[in-house]
Amino acid sequence: MNSQKNVAAPDADEALELRKPHEMIVMMPRSARVTLTGRRIYTALLQISQTRLVAMPAMPSADFMFEAPLAAVLRTTGSSGSERTAAKRYLLEMRSLEVDWESTAPGDGVKWRGFSMLSEVALEVRRGENWVSWSYPPTIMSALREPQRWATIDLEVLGKLGSYTAVALYEICIRYRDNPSGVTSRKPVAWWVDALSNGPGPERREWRKFKNERVKDAVAEINSDTDLEIELIEHKQGRLIHEVQFAVRKKRQASLPRAASNQPVDANLILRAETLGIREIKLEGLIKEFGDDRVRDQIAVLERRAGNKSLRAVDNAFSYLRSLLRNETEPDAPTGPAPATPSLPVAAPAQAAPAQPAASDGSTWLREQIEAMKKEVAALEPAKLNGWVNRALQDLARKGALNAVISRRAAQGDVLHGLLGSAVVYAYADATYGPDWKVDRQLFDAPAGK
Repeated sequence: MNSQKNVAAPDADEALELRKPHEMIVMMPRSARVTLTGRRIYTALLQISQTRLVAMPAMPSADFMFEAPLAAVLRTTGSSGSERTAAKRYLLEMRSLEVDWESTAPGDGVKWRGFSMLSEVALEVRRGENWVSWSYPPTIMSALREPQRWATIDLEVLGKLGSYTAVALYEICIRYRDNPSGVTSRKPVAWWVDALSNGPGPERREWRKFKNERVKDAVAEINSDTDLEIELIEHKQGRLIHEVQFAVRKKRQASLPRAASNQPVDANLILRAETLGIREIKLEGLIKEFGDDRVRDQIAVLERRAGNKSLRAVDNAFSYLRSLLRNETEPDAPTGPAPATPSLPVAAPAQAAPAQPAASDGSTWLREQIEAMKKEVAALEPAKLNGWVNRALQDLARKGALNAVISRRAAQGDVLHGLLGSAVVYAYADATYGPDWKVDRQLFDAPAGK
């Protein structure tokens, strides 16, 4: 059982995982039936939202809308393209669908009664592609961003399960995977029927029939296709089955193989890019050119940018990401007046700007200028370098681009790589040489026709 307060950003080599709050483990429909595809989609929306929330410096406003391409959401769930029509219909219905959310902990009972699964949902076509936007009730947003206790749900494993009952049972059992008792909570049979059914309570089946029709197959499916082995335990009162629980064990060897080692891009990075509208084949090209770490850092910047509603929308996410990587800084795109330039520290009399190398184009010249600035920064005394690092961290925080990875790198002294290194170089160069250090004057001073 986990008990820490904050959710750490996922590492590069982690699977697609949702740290699902305990109070959201059991979902009991109250107003309509929930389909298997619908539950998978909702889990994918939660995972995407949690990734975005963890990267944000503060809780977004109540009207904040998450967004992603529908195809990327379906891919995450293991659903096929043929289910897109049903998915679109279900997303629109999800706005009015009410459920009871319940923790699996003994005595917790129903945590939130009658909550809608989503506060708002919208579907639109952008450049020929279906996109979905969604928001949650504030209570769900808070629990999702800072869960007090959670169960780690592997979306790859969840996508292998072929029935609603198997998915619901797996999510309950995974909560007890590392529990020393090795068993779930002991609950009345009526509770288990409600927790593992996709329809409202009035449709409840008798336990004996429900066990034979659904539970036995779900147990066999979980034991065959996941990293768990579970066993049904029934408790009688007289001659009747009164309460039920499940024994839960981790398999010594997980039956699900991970992605092949020759895959060039980890699944988490693919999803993050696709939810921004960048296809996997284009992402692979950027990774081959710039490397995993740099692409991952700049995707984090792009995620911040996409979540900042005070800036105009990004028309082409791939072009924007490529621009970030080539320039190693975030292009400015404000919709209103430019923000006031922060006051810079009083520096020694300005040095003469470094000699500008001849270049056939501005981009090549700028890359060489940045390299020259990096060398100067690397040569600084530790105390002076630390001052520029602090200024860079303040600049990133102001732009909403400061995240756990950058903070960890700063604490470890790795300050000259990735987005943090770029911010340090720009802070130093702007203050030392002025903002024109990155402008090639030769392009303006050259005689016409040259």
